[in-house]
Amino acid sequence: MSWRDTQMGSLTQQQKTLYSRSYKLSTSAIRNSCIHRDVKPENILLTKQGVIKLCDFGFARILTRPGDDYTDYVATRWYRAPELLVGDTQYGAAVDVWAIGCVFAEMLSGQPLWPGKSDVDQLYLIIRTLGKLIPRHQYIFHSNEFFHGASIPEPDPDDVETLEEKFPHNQPAAMAFMKGCLRMDPDDRLTCEQLLESAYLNPTREEPEKRNRKGRRRQQTQLLPHIPGNGVSPAPEGKNKPRPQKFDHFPNI
Repeated sequence: MSWRDTQMGSLTQQQKTLYSRSYKLSTSAIRNSCIHRDVKPENILLTKQGVIKLCDFGFARILTRPGDDYTDYVATRWYRAPELLVGDTQYGAAVDVWAIGCVFAEMLSGQPLWPGKSDVDQLYLIIRTLGKLIPRHQYIFHSNEFFHGASIPEPDPDDVETLEEKFPHNQPAAMAFMKGCLRMDPDDRLTCEQLLESAYLNPTREEPEKRNRKGRRRQQTQLLPHIPGNGVSPAPEGKNKPRPQKFDHFPNI
């Protein structure tokens, strides 16, 4: 059974555990100098016993040394990192980290994060959320014969939608995990080891800080006089409402 066939939306503790196991599978491959290059929901299998299996290593490649060239035509478009989309042939494990971030976002919402209709459209959707490509990727895009005569439209300011706006109800730990995977510059993305140590995959590490906050609140309750009412100002209407999903993005070319 593909992971996409399981219930999507807000992750339960069981789903979070399964995601953690899946992520550790990808990490194990990367630690052995192997990049999968096609991480997506269809390639993450779940048995009836709850065993996670990462499958389809048809695009997998053993990493050799920094600076070596690899083919850029890998990964399914919706989970493809910017460096792959523009045609960069010098990349590494960060492409799998990006894909894991896309899968994670899809598990939270039940919808693909950036369902591009073409490579240019995919880049447009990413830029609309994360901002401009890094200079190296801009240069590679304009130098790539595949994109001759094409350009990436500049997103309208009213159409810009950040990850925080796409996921207004995300917990801070989940948002930090997602943003750590989805950074434009592959050198800035968190490593697998850093993500495995994240607060999202290790929620118990937040407990001491939570206990300190609760202790401070109890002290404030004892020191401050009682004031009738809850003292909470109502949030401005529509402030936290998620934007409706748009699918009228850049046409297929």
